[in-house]
Amino acid sequence: MSDFDLDAFLPYQLAVLAARVSHGFSDLYQQRFGITIPEWRVVAHLSQAGSVSVREIHQRVDMDKSKVSRAASRLEAAGYISKKVNGNDRRLVELELTQKGQDMINELTPIAQEYEATVLATLGEYAPCFRSALDTLLNEKAEK
Repeated sequence: MSDFDLDAFLPYQLAVLAARVSHGFSDLYQQRFGITIPEWRVVAHLSQAGSVSVREIHQRVDMDKSKVSRAASRLEAAGYISKKVNGNDRRLVELELTQKGQDMINELTPIAQEYEATVLATLGEYAPCFRSALDTLLNEKAEK
């Protein structure tokens, strides 16, 4: 046996926490809209960024390009997004929410906010410190 304690290892704890929180929220939107976690990440990003390329989403949400492309294809087939070739660089495909996609985001926003509040309520008075520490880690790791 090693002296290494996986359960106390911060990267492991963060990965487990992220998966649990993400899956808890995904149960809510999968039931209502039938979308997956990667599909949610794509539409959520598009709701914030407008028309962007698969490459930009891949870089922003840290998902494999192939996973972003597959999610985009399923979302397009469901009518939530539209795709078009970039006029300046034909290798790039631009993604954009359709009205149906925007309607989905509008319906999901209060659900997402309520879920986030429930998760943060678990932390009680430590919620602001947690948010601050998380922001510090994310900003530090974004620069590297």
